[in-house]
Amino acid sequence: MKSQESKTISRRGFIGTSSIVLGGFSVVPSHAVAGLGHLAPSDKLHIAGIGIGGMGRVDLEDVAKTENIVALCDVDWNESVSKVFSTYPKAKKYKDFRIMLDEQKDIEAVIVATPDHTHALISMEAMRRGKHVYTEKPLTHTVYEARMLTEAARKYKVSTQMGNQGQASDASRRIQEMIWDGVIGPIQEVHVWTDRPNRGLADTYWPQGVRRPQDTPPVPESLDWDLFTGPAPLRPYHSDYHPFRWRGWLDFGTGALGDIGCHSFDTVFRALKLKYPTSIQAVSTLVNDETYPLGSIVTYDFPAREDMPPLRLTWYDGGLRPPRLPDMGDDVQLGAGGVLYVGSKGKILGNRILPDSLNESYQKPEPYLPSSPGHRMEWILACKGGDPAGSNYEWAGPLTETVLLGNIALRPELREKLSFQSLSFDPEKLSFPNMPEADQFIHYKYREGWVL
Repeated sequence: MKSQESKTISRRGFIGTSSIVLGGFSVVPSHAVAGLGHLAPSDKLHIAGIGIGGMGRVDLEDVAKTENIVALCDVDWNESVSKVFSTYPKAKKYKDFRIMLDEQKDIEAVIVATPDHTHALISMEAMRRGKHVYTEKPLTHTVYEARMLTEAARKYKVSTQMGNQGQASDASRRIQEMIWDGVIGPIQEVHVWTDRPNRGLADTYWPQGVRRPQDTPPVPESLDWDLFTGPAPLRPYHSDYHPFRWRGWLDFGTGALGDIGCHSFDTVFRALKLKYPTSIQAVSTLVNDETYPLGSIVTYDFPAREDMPPLRLTWYDGGLRPPRLPDMGDDVQLGAGGVLYVGSKGKILGNRILPDSLNESYQKPEPYLPSSPGHRMEWILACKGGDPAGSNYEWAGPLTETVLLGNIALRPELREKLSFQSLSFDPEKLSFPNMPEADQFIHYKYREGWVL
């Protein structure tokens, strides 16, 4: 740390030399704080938001508590986005992220909350310019993109975080501690489910299992449809794609698995020390070449790890879920979404140990995994010279790859073969040894003018 005689010190020099570690996370010391717990203006990150009408708005609200929002970018300046503009009147406004990154030199970090198919392109362009990046989940649209972002973050030495906020929760830490304590014995089976894209029994959040709309309504004046389409093949605008309803379309989103998998798999991966599966299987409702199926079941097989046996992880969506097991009493509800760990001595559903007799006799360990300062704050502190955020790309990249491997197993072009066999995966070669024709879905050719 520099001496007291130093009257001036650069912001980057300060945060690189005077952060301290508390509970596993670096924090800015008290002498950097001015007023009622706020960082001095000179210590605030200059952050740009890209994709600000949905989850991006929530991300900005959180980081704006301590940092400066200096730029806002969205391809659609609709009513929702206009409200965000008015919230940060000093921030410069853009439609094209490339122009923003080229022209505005004061940006130090960006939040990417666009549709899935543009996550990788925007995050990569920001990292090439030395910007720290927070990218909403899933990290990318393809397995290849996830691998490339992981390697790029390492190369450019920037601080990163994926937006799977649950990883920062104390509940996740307590489950990890119980599993490592052996409360339910060795675990060889985990079930994860969501009702999405369904919303209850008679509605959906977004369309899946449908064909492309045939009518061609006019593009809203507020929207740059070419920029929205980005690297995907150009198609006529329709409200079935935007806003928000893009998630179920193969060209734009990653379906229910991409939406929820990076949330629900995270604790499972941490507790059971998972990385890449050796094989994937999938079954589903009717498939087509436009959208993900309305419901699917995807099974991942993982090898033995350290002192843990081989594991089978099964995913269910569209309202499908695992069957009730014999020791589940009538008061045990699976719900619209959840995680069930099955061990040799018992089960954990959510944070509840089953059977009840095991729960009553078990003495939980004293909590020892340190609490997070908050998911987005982890990233902020990392940007200021602290420890890597909990879901930085080194962690989030392989997690995202696994999630997206399930979507490859659901591809309509492979369904007939995959109805009778599993899809083996070689993570080193990034390929499928037993079905080379599946390799084409590791990535896709971008539309002319777009490169990673």
